[in-house]
Amino acid sequence: MKAVTYQGPNQVQVKQVDDAKLEKKDDIIVKITSTAICGSDLHLYQGNMPLP
Repeated sequence: MKAVTYQGPNQVQVKQVDDAKLEKKDDIIVKITSTAICGSDLHLYQGNMPLP
C-alpha cells in the first residue's frame, strides 16, 4: 500500500509499504478513501512542534 511519510520539516514522501496485518482477533483494517490536512497539522509539517 502507499503511505505518506514525514521526512523532516517541509518534507514528506509517498512510499510503498507492507500492507497492514491482522494480529489480534479484535483488529480491523480500515480502507481510507480520502484525507485532509488540518491547519494545526501544518505546525508539525513545518517543524514548529516537536515529535513525540
